[in-house]
Amino acid sequence: MEPAQPADRVPADRTPPGGQPPAAVPTGPGGEPAATDPTTPPAGEPALVASGPAAAPPVNEPAPGRPVAGIDAVETGERPAPPPPVQSARSERSPKDMAISLLVLLVPIALLLAFYRGFLGGDQAATVDPAPAIDQAQSANAFPVSRPQGLGSDWRTVSARYQTVEGGANLRIGYLTPEGRGVQLLQSSVPAERLLPAELTDQAQPQGPTELAGRTWQRYTARGNQQALVLLEPTRTVVVVGDARDNELRQLAGALG
Repeated sequence: MEPAQPADRVPADRTPPGGQPPAAVPTGPGGEPAATDPTTPPAGEPALVASGPAAAPPVNEPAPGRPVAGIDAVETGERPAPPPPVQSARSERSPKDMAISLLVLLVPIALLLAFYRGFLGGDQAATVDPAPAIDQAQSANAFPVSRPQGLGSDWRTVSARYQTVEGGANLRIGYLTPEGRGVQLLQSSVPAERLLPAELTDQAQPQGPTELAGRTWQRYTARGNQQALVLLEPTRTVVVVGDARDNELRQLAGALG
């Protein structure tokens, strides 16, 4: 009976079971078996490879057979090709095209303007009927009221108003003369010393008398290029003033009778 051997000792008999020749076991210092990598196969035998899914390549490494953008460029020192230029969606227009477009816009406007002026009388001033204002002045009986008589149809009445003011009352009738100039006929009960400076400015001065339809009128200067004819009567003052020619002023003053 042999004495018991320690558990960490290697048996002296290395003969494997089944009659196979003993395998050479590397020994370390002192005759102890050397530590070996369990994954390293003995010499002359193929290495065992673990079965299972293939490991994916690292994220930063390209897959086999496929280049990664940026990596090859860095390794080779070349820059990637720039993207193709984007063509502008807006094409340049020639001056001829712009002129045609402008003409297309202007033609309808010109036709509308011609229709407005030719058929609707767009250039003509709106006319009014002076009869209501004249009737109102006659009903107030503040001064004798005269109606112009004998004016042609080319004299257009554009305004008419009767109103009471401080010191009296006024009847104003505005006309557009045959030459297209403005004239105002004013009949008032306001004293002349107050009326004339207000209507003709403080610098208005008489320029001499003139006879019209049996009455003596005074010619006066007025604002800017205007001139006036003034009729002074005990109960009223009549003023014909505007930028019309002298013959048109005289025609309106003589129409009062």
